Amino acid sequence: MTTFVDRVELHVAAGNGGHGCASVHREKFKPLGGPDGGNGGRGGDVILTVDQSVTTLLDYHHSPHRKATNGKPGEGGNRSGKDGQDLVLPVPDGTVVLDGAGNVLADLVGHGTSYVAAQGGRGGLGNAALASARRKAPGFALLGEPGDLRDIVLELKTVADVALVGYPSAGKSSLISVLSAAKPKIADYPFTTLVPNLGVVTAGSTVYTIADVPGLIPGASQGKGLGLEFLRHVERCSVLVHVLDTATLESERDPVSDLDIIEEELRQYGGLGDRPRIVVLNKIDVPDGKDLAEMVRPDLEARGYRVFEVSAVAHTGLRELSFALADLVAQARAAKPKEEATRIVIRPKAVDDAGFTVTREEADGELLFRVRGEKPERWVRQTDFNNDEAVGYLADRLNRLGVEAELMKAGARNGDGVAIGPEDNAVVFDWEPTVTAGAEMLGRRGEDHRFEAPRPAAQRRRDKQAERDESEQAYDGFEPFQSE
Repeated sequence: MTTFVDRVELHVAAGNGGHGCASVHREKFKPLGGPDGGNGGRGGDVILTVDQSVTTLLDYHHSPHRKATNGKPGEGGNRSGKDGQDLVLPVPDGTVVLDGAGNVLADLVGHGTSYVAAQGGRGGLGNAALASARRKAPGFALLGEPGDLRDIVLELKTVADVALVGYPSAGKSSLISVLSAAKPKIADYPFTTLVPNLGVVTAGSTVYTIADVPGLIPGASQGKGLGLEFLRHVERCSVLVHVLDTATLESERDPVSDLDIIEEELRQYGGLGDRPRIVVLNKIDVPDGKDLAEMVRPDLEARGYRVFEVSAVAHTGLRELSFALADLVAQARAAKPKEEATRIVIRPKAVDDAGFTVTREEADGELLFRVRGEKPERWVRQTDFNNDEAVGYLADRLNRLGVEAELMKAGARNGDGVAIGPEDNAVVFDWEPTVTAGAEMLGRRGEDHRFEAPRPAAQRRRDKQAERDESEQAYDGFEPFQSE
C-alpha cells in the first residue's frame, strides 16, 4: 500500500455566493414599507496552509476533489445570508503549487504559509441595496457569483539541510540510519529506497536535517529509474553528499566514474551547481573497500572535494563527517538573508480604464460582436434573466459603462448578435439600442416595458384620462348666458 505521495493533481472548487433576496417590508398600517431584501453570503475559499505535522500528500491522492461550502441566500427583514466556511487544506512544508501548464503559482515554505487556491464567489445584492431615489422598490435582486473551479498540481520538495545522493545500494540508507534516528528500509538489492527519508542530526550545538533520496543511475535526469521523480527533493538542500560505494560487485564501476556520472545527472537537471559538495567513501570495513578508498582519495582531493572514509556498519568516521556537515550547514544558514516577520501585502489589480473590449467576429456566416471584460461578464453572471426588471437593470449598467457606444463604433446595428463572455460560456442576444435608459422607464415591480408589449388596461386608462382632459378644457372656455 502506498504510504508516501509527493505529487498529486487536485481539483478544488470554491463555494458559490448566495443569491440576494427581493422582499418588501410588510407591516400593519405600513402599506409602503419599502424593500428589505438582504444580501447573499460570500462563498468559502479553498486555502492551502503549511502544517509541520503533515509529511505527505497521501490524503489528496485518495481524495483529489475538494469543495468549500456555499454562501446562504439573503432573507427579508434586511437579513444577510451566512458566509460559506473556508476549506483549509494542510500541506507539507516545501509544497509547490502548479497550474495545468506547469507554471508555479506558489511555493509554500515555512509553517503557516498559506495560498488561496480557489476564491469563493461574492454574494448577490438584495433589493434593499439596489434601491435608489429613482428605483425605490426594485422587484429583483442580484444572483450570487459562482466560486472558482481549478485543477492544480501539488509537488512536494523536501526541506532538508543535507542530501545524500549516489548509486543504488551505495549505503545511503545505512548512513542516515546511523547518523540520525531515522529507520529506513535497508536491504542488499538495488532501489530498496522508494521514498525520501528524513533524519535529524545533532552535532555539537548545531541541529540539522538530512535526506536520503532514491538511488540515481545514468539517465536519471531524463526520467530513467526513479531519479527524475525524486531529484526535486534535493533542490532545497544546502549541502550535497556524494555517497560512493568502494565495495561494489560490478567490475565496470569505480568511485571516480560513479561520481562523474552522478555529477553529470545533477548538471543536466540544473539548479544545483552552487551547492557545496562532500564525498563519502563508504564500506571501508570491507578489506577491498579500504584499499580502493585509499587509492582514489588523492584523485578526489585533487579535484577540490573534501573526502571522508566511513563505514556505516562499523560506525567508522561518522563523528568527523557529522561535524563537517554541521559546519557547512551553519555557513549556509549564516549566508541566507535574515527572515522578516510575515507582513500583509496588498497587491491591487491594475486599473483598466476601458474596462472591456468589443471585437467583431463571423459565426456561421453571421455577424457577431463579442464583449469581453471583468465588469460586463460579472454583471451577466449576477443577472436573473427570468426577471425583466433585472434584465433592464443590466441594460442600464452596460449603457452607463459605454458598451452601447462601443458597439455603435464597431458598426453594430439593430438586430445584430452580441455575445458577452468567453466563447465556451457566453450570453448571446439580439442587440436593440437603448434610446433612453434609467429607472424612470420602469413600470410595475419585476417588469420593464422595454421587454414587453403595451398593456391594454394601461392604454384604456390613458385614453379615459385624455377624454377627461378634453372635457375640462371645453368647460373652461364656455361663457354662460347673461340677460340684460
